[in-house]
Amino acid sequence: MTSRPAIPISSAASAEFWRDPALPYAESRRACHSRACYKPHSHPSFSVGAVDQGSSRFTGAGTGPSVIQPGTVVWVPAAHVHACNPLPNTAWSYQMLHLEASWLQALWQESGVPPLQTVQLTRDAGVYAQFCQLNAVLFSDVSAPEKEIALIEFLGECVSQGQPASPPSLTQHRRNKLQPLLAHVQHEADALISLTELAKMADMSRYQLIRAFRHATGLTPHAYQLNQRINQARHHLRAGEPLADIAYRLGFADQGHFQRVFKAHVGVTPGRYRA
Repeated sequence: MTSRPAIPISSAASAEFWRDPALPYAESRRACHSRACYKPHSHPSFSVGAVDQGSSRFTGAGTGPSVIQPGTVVWVPAAHVHACNPLPNTAWSYQMLHLEASWLQALWQESGVPPLQTVQLTRDAGVYAQFCQLNAVLFSDVSAPEKEIALIEFLGECVSQGQPASPPSLTQHRRNKLQPLLAHVQHEADALISLTELAKMADMSRYQLIRAFRHATGLTPHAYQLNQRINQARHHLRAGEPLADIAYRLGFADQGHFQRVFKAHVGVTPGRYRA
């Protein structure tokens, strides 16, 4: 059985929200030891929730109230009336992700995935682990493109059926489309191309492109491009170019950003590497 990742749980009630202006279609919440109760309600967004600790009563699945336990993941389509509350005189901890319905609809259409029309509940340990990992990424300090990739991967693998799908194989057709794109990324290492633009260039959905990149290179499109930029940085450093010039040339936000990414890849700062 898949082990359940550790979730930061406290005996004191707390709640934290994640939002990013670069990803305005998504919002996530983590609540610990909550006793808050909610009236039946709906959201204009598609929602994914998970119970981390305690038990709660869920209504809205069409089969009457259900008591859900830790490890349960709930999928709620937009505008669907529902409620989820702790059992009487108890507290619970949970996670909740809200996704703009139009953004998710476009993602489904792009990937050829049928939209989810009804509430689904799953106790699949793998789905729960993937959802926890997604939220860990969203609440971390990684870049917005990495968070976008994590969202699309999770949704591509889990949302359509409420449980993970088998990773698609890299067909010869997709491999033939990917190779020119990889060559282009290597040639244009100074520029960071968006996931959407890369997908259009390869004539794939964003989810298909992420999976194809992982299959072919072991990295996501964003990580692959960062790796190419760091390889370029090594060359410029050996040539004795100033750090600020290299950071600007390779499109990093500033010299500090360049140094953090370089050290994460190489294990030493750019200055130490050049010395």
